[in-house]
Order: sequence, then structure tokens, then C-alpha cells
Amino acid sequence: MNRIHELFSWQQQESLLFTRLDFWLFFLAVMAVFALIHKRYLLRSIFLTGVSLFFYFKTSGNFVLLLGFMLLFNYLIGRGVGWLDRPKWNKGFLIAGLIVNLAGLFYFKYAYFFTDAFNAQFGTDYNVVNQFAVIGNEWFGKGSFVDKILVPMGVSFFTFHNISYLVDISRKEIPAAKNFFDYAFYVTYFPHLIAGPIVRARDFIPQIHQPYQLSKYEFSWALWMIGKGLLKKLVFADYIAVHFIDKVLDAPGSYPGFVGLIAMFAYSLQIYADFSGYTDMAIGVSKLMGFDLLENFKSPYKAISVADFWRRWHKSLGSWLRDYLYIPLGGNQKGSWGTAIMTAVILGFLYFITGWVELWYTYGILLLIYLVLWQFWKAFRTFAVRDLNLLITMIVGGLWHGASQNFVIWGAMNGAALVIYNYWKRISPYEHATNWPVRAWRIFLTLTFITFTRIWFRLPEADQPLKFLTIVTEQFDWTDQTWWIVWNTYQGIFYLIFLGFLTHWLPQKWKDQTVLFFSKWPMPVQALTFAVAVFVMYQAVSDTFKAFVYFQF
Repeated sequence: MNRIHELFSWQQQESLLFTRLDFWLFFLAVMAVFALIHKRYLLRSIFLTGVSLFFYFKTSGNFVLLLGFMLLFNYLIGRGVGWLDRPKWNKGFLIAGLIVNLAGLFYFKYAYFFTDAFNAQFGTDYNVVNQFAVIGNEWFGKGSFVDKILVPMGVSFFTFHNISYLVDISRKEIPAAKNFFDYAFYVTYFPHLIAGPIVRARDFIPQIHQPYQLSKYEFSWALWMIGKGLLKKLVFADYIAVHFIDKVLDAPGSYPGFVGLIAMFAYSLQIYADFSGYTDMAIGVSKLMGFDLLENFKSPYKAISVADFWRRWHKSLGSWLRDYLYIPLGGNQKGSWGTAIMTAVILGFLYFITGWVELWYTYGILLLIYLVLWQFWKAFRTFAVRDLNLLITMIVGGLWHGASQNFVIWGAMNGAALVIYNYWKRISPYEHATNWPVRAWRIFLTLTFITFTRIWFRLPEADQPLKFLTIVTEQFDWTDQTWWIVWNTYQGIFYLIFLGFLTHWLPQKWKDQTVLFFSKWPMPVQALTFAVAVFVMYQAVSDTFKAFVYFQF
């Protein structure tokens, strides 16, 4: 009875994560029922919506009520947005839907941050009150909800799903879902619910009413993706993080500066292996169920420029920001009031969190220069708008990860790099070079820049990145003696880091051929090989489990 109670109650340490045995038992049970009902599309949608809500409950507890409310709200709003021959009403429903979705996102992710910043700026002493917890405790009994505002798992992901659904309906790209469970299944589908990839309704909902198909090759490919994801997460992310990265970056002053530098490159491997490992498993699990999720990573550390990197990294978020922010702002074609408003909002936000009055003087001077150039230099109108919209998009992308000065700086640095690259590529002597030394140099340069910006991504406090850089430069201490001490201490870790980057840089056709070779094995041999590989991975890292990095977003 105790075990049954544990299975159907929420305990944070018993979350249904892809790296836990309980998830795979849950998935086998789901597949057993799915096999019986897969031809009955409505029943299939109802069933998978139900198990997805249970999956979310096991991960986030009572926040499943919030998810349920947002499902009902956005389904009804979507019907209003798609209401025939009511253009004014359609727009009103869309605006209402966007406001509620964004308000919920800002409330849960940014309430404490803005309250603390407001108190610091104006000398007040306001406290955040979780009104949802107050109401919930009145309805369900005292203690049912925690008074402190906690961030619901995956709130950014399912909010972006809802927003894209409403906007696509308003653009006539998709019709509003007539069946509530089709829409609910799309949003809550458990493989992508809490950490992506971000899925468009136009890509997913049509699959709901397609017959289930799974070829021998597709089964093998799905199994390979799951195994690859587990390897990335358990070995190249968790093991390296626990035994090296966290130790160094949590106390960089205790190590020579060059060790901190190595740890940051290792962190680039960790965050890629962690996030792409999750999406690999999500894509593999989904494929076994007959549904396709789009590729989210395309060997990003093979990128030869910052622009190339952002075409390869977290592709679903990048395309979402492009389609629902960058292009509506005017893209690279024209200016809009949105560009000016967003620029002022971002500068206001920076002032709010830093207190730098100089930002407004700077903004005023730049605005004056901008208006003069706009009036008298026609060519300026195109590239200036493109650059501003690009910067805005990347800064918003930084804020999506969290409301902190460091995330803003991280986004701004990447945005500035994209702007600079747009001009550099016009005069670069090796922009179209294909020889391997130039390509290798460009890959190294891009990886180094991305790793440098991640100092602000990894270290949460505002003063930590500069302190870290000071330690790296002033305490670099690269000598034969210190190097051999570090090498002897972390030799196994360094081999793993090298192996991780090496396998990432292997030609894609080699990897495709490996999957094809695996797919030709008899299924019992595949299953046995997979089971042995997973067993070895778990034995090697049984004490090093870490939550997926992107769960916090």
C-alpha cells in the first residue's frame, strides 16, 4: 500500500525524469495501453492527455492545476481567435490570451526579482504574496500550497506553446482545434512538456489523426536516440559536472586560473550534453509512440560563426523568437513602433536592475543620432532596424532564461556578436573558404566566444563573472609542476571531456552510418546491447545524478 501511495502522490525526489527507472516503467505501462487503443484517435488523445497530466503532477505537484487552467483558458481563447467573420473580436481574444499567458509567466518567474529591484530603487519594503497559494489553501485546506512563489516546471515551454498556438490561429496558419483533447494533448504531450523542444501546433496537431506507424529502422533509430541521450546526460554532463566543473566553478579561487578556463570549456560540453541529451530522449520516446518531434540541436560546436551557432543551438527556441518576436518587430525589412518601444523597455529594465541613470542619457543621445541618420541616410533605415531587432531578440532570449543582470549581459553579448558578424562577413577574406585549417580555426574561435559568454550564464551573482575572469588572468599559474598536479588529479575527467568533443566533431555521415549499421541487427541483439550499455552507464554514475539544467527555465 505504501508503494501504491508513493506512485500516485507527489514527491520531488520521485519525479518521473528520463534518467530514473520509474519513468521507464511508466513509459512501458503507457505503451501497453497505447498499443490497445492507438487506432481510436479520440480515445488516444484523451488517454495521452491524462497520462501527460499525471507525468506533470509527478514532476511539479499541485502546479498541474495551473496547467489544467491554462489548457482550458487557451482552448476557449483559441476558439475565439478563430471565430469566423469577427475580426475585431478575434483580435480582442488574441490580445487577452497573450496578456494572460505572459502575465502568468512574469508572475511565476520574475515576481521576486522585480519586487527586490523595486525595493532597492525606492527604499520600500514590499513582500511578495503568493495569491494563488492563498486561494488554493482556502479551497483545498491549509498547507496544500507553499506560500512562497515557486516556478512551475516547464512554465516557459508550455507558455510558448500556448502563445504560438494562438498567434498561428490569428495568422490563419492553422484552424482552432475543435476538439479540446487534441489541443490539450499537443500542449501536455509528456516527452516535450517540461524541457522542450518547443513544438508548433501546425507541426504536431496534424499527426494526432494519422495512423500509427513504426518501421524496423525507425524503432532502431528511436532506441539509438534514447541510448545516446542517456550517454550524454549521465556521462558527459552529470559525471563531468559533479567531479570537476561544479568543484572548480563554485570555488575558482582554490584552483589555478587555467583550471577555471578548462572548466568553462567543460561547461560548454556539459550544458550541450545535458540539454541535447534530454531532447534526444524526448525525440526517441516520441518516435516509439509514432509522433515526430523536430530536431533541436544540429552539432552546434561545429559552427563556424556565431550566426551559424545560433542556427544550430536550441533551434526550436530560435525559430520561435524569430517568428513571434523578430519578424513582428520588422525583421530586417522595416522599422516599427515595436522596435522603439522594446528598446525603451529593455533600457528601462536595465536601469531598474542597475540604477544607472546614465543609461537614459545614453539612450537619449543615441535616439537623437538615430533619428538624424534615419532622416538623411536611407541605407541606414534597413541595417539599423535589423541590428536593433536582432539585439532586442537576443536580449529577450536572455531574459527568457531568467530575470537577472547576467542573463541580460549574456543575451546582449551574443546579439552584439551577431550584429558585428553581419558586417564582418562582407569583408572577411575567408568567409567562403572551405579548407580544413581555416574551418578548424573558425570553429575554435566560435566555441571560445560562446564559452566566454557562458561565464555570465553559469555564474548567477552579478559580481561573480568579473571575479572569475580576474582569478583566471591573475592566478593563471601555468607551469609544468601545476599542470602535472592538475593532470594527475583529473586525468580521467580530461579524457572524458576530450572524448565528448571528439564524438561531437565526428562527421555526421559517420554517425548516420553507425545508426544504419545498428538498425540491421536482429531486434533481440539490439535490445540486449541497449540494456547492457544502459546498465554500464548507470553503474558508472549511480551517485552523480543532477537535474536537467533547462528544468529551471
